Amino acid sequence: MAGTSVLQQTNFFSPPADPPQFSELNLRLKEQQCLSLLKRCKNLEDFKQAHAQIVKWGFFWNSFSASNLVAACALSDWGSLDYACSIFQQFHEPGTFEFNTMIRAHVKDMNFQDALVFYYEMLERGVEPDNFTYPALFKACAWLKAKEEGMQIHGHVFKFGFESDLYVQNSLINMYGKCGEIQHSCAVFEQMDEKSVASWSAIIAANASLGMWYECLMVFGNMSSEGCWRPEESTLVTLLSACTHLGALDLGKCTHGALLRNISELNVIVQTSLIDMYVKCGYLEKGLSLFKKMTKRNQMSYTVMISGLAMQGHGEEALGIYSMMLEEGLDPDDVVYVGVLSSCSHAGLVDEGFNCFDRMKSEHGIEPTAQHYGCMVDLMGKAGMINEALEFINSMPIKPNDVVWRSLLSACRVHCNLEIGEIAAKHLFESNSQNAGDYVILSNMYARAEKWVEVAKIRTEMARKGFNQVTGFSLVDVGRRIHKFVSQDTSHPRCGNVYEMIHQMEWQLKFEGYSPDTSQVLLDVDEEEKRQRLKGHSQKLAIAFALIHTSKGTPIRIARNLRMCSDCHTYTKLISIIYEREITVRDRNQFHHFKNGTCSCRDYW
Repeated sequence: MAGTSVLQQTNFFSPPADPPQFSELNLRLKEQQCLSLLKRCKNLEDFKQAHAQIVKWGFFWNSFSASNLVAACALSDWGSLDYACSIFQQFHEPGTFEFNTMIRAHVKDMNFQDALVFYYEMLERGVEPDNFTYPALFKACAWLKAKEEGMQIHGHVFKFGFESDLYVQNSLINMYGKCGEIQHSCAVFEQMDEKSVASWSAIIAANASLGMWYECLMVFGNMSSEGCWRPEESTLVTLLSACTHLGALDLGKCTHGALLRNISELNVIVQTSLIDMYVKCGYLEKGLSLFKKMTKRNQMSYTVMISGLAMQGHGEEALGIYSMMLEEGLDPDDVVYVGVLSSCSHAGLVDEGFNCFDRMKSEHGIEPTAQHYGCMVDLMGKAGMINEALEFINSMPIKPNDVVWRSLLSACRVHCNLEIGEIAAKHLFESNSQNAGDYVILSNMYARAEKWVEVAKIRTEMARKGFNQVTGFSLVDVGRRIHKFVSQDTSHPRCGNVYEMIHQMEWQLKFEGYSPDTSQVLLDVDEEEKRQRLKGHSQKLAIAFALIHTSKGTPIRIARNLRMCSDCHTYTKLISIIYEREITVRDRNQFHHFKNGTCSCRDYW
């Protein structure tokens, strides 16, 4: 609650001892003049004058005038919450409108705890809430991640009979989504008799807040199929994020078109989101074109473009954008330098990476964080400088965190350095790492060295700690729909045709000299079993599906959640020759563009 205002030390709120004598008609006219003066207020000084007039004429004791007074002070951009609280405290019997105003004002002022306190005071004083009470309360619960309080207030909604109110339902969907209870958001949404565009926006945003990007697209598809909703700008931006994460370029292009049709001028944030979508969906040329056309750029615009070029392996071009940023007079921050160092790492620019790392400290006064050190370890690791990377870690002025050790462990896996890999894994395990991938990498390194007893120990430890290996999958964009495949997948409705296509592809591959790299199957099984397992890798299934369902010459775009194996890499290079297709694979945070039997990564990843 706000402290006592200086106004409470005066008699401003007391009824005038000798109010001017006017007829009832004149008093009504005077009250209208005071309210009109109140509406014209542009700042707090104007408001105080209007306030003085209302008090002078005794209108403060008129509930309508008092309600307008507190609402103007509490909710206007120029208002003062402390001043509004001092006015509210003078009410002998504040009603629903006054409490709603104070709840909204505290939410607007980011005082979420106090908003809930006002609601509890409202109930204690026997003032009954209405349908306007709850949207602001659920917004406060969403910001506080106060799931328990939100569920209690949801119970009050049923008690007072507002469970079917559209605005209350929309705010419930948002609150449960922000609190991570997506099942409750969906339950509210599905039970709605009437939906608005805000309802669809809320459920899409709820899925997005939990990174459920595939579900975002499914809900948007349902929304579009109804044909009577025009999506809001915020929904389209959320949809762009979903397309970015899933590599859904065609749907991203449609979303871009919808933005251009619905918004006269795209702001810097939306333009940057579009660039991010295009570069992360593998359409670098379009992202670069949009970037060059921007009349105003900020740090985030440059960061997105630098990171996008880094993902595509264009390290030198990324450094060129970085130089352009400096020429424009924008100072790089620590986030920009993460992109710059990553671009050097992806492109194998070791000397340039060390120069940028030194420049970050000496010229721009940015103290390296663990993330920057992780980039440097990754840079050296990809270049095969495993021993140097370990020395670099040991000389760090800050304690290496999981990111740094994980970068070293990943490099050891690529370069088959089990000795240093065990050192990196030991540090990760001692830090109580909850990342199952750390255990999987070490287990796979032991399997490659055919140390099956050690593999069993790691797997047993994973089971003891309740860790599950992340299932690898590949997403392919065909006909503006995202199709998902997992390794050895038999769940897809067209899996029979897919495996028949795989058989045809392997027949063709034999003539190109392809031989399955069974060393990538890290299981103690015979060679035939290994070949069968390689055949069913998710990336190969996705390529087969795309070859069946797209016309000759159509580019194929795939997004993976895990790093591809070297066998899939070789396989895809050869498929790009045989079927004369350009195949783009987003391998977590790096792109591979396969064309005419070569890959843009130059086999460096």
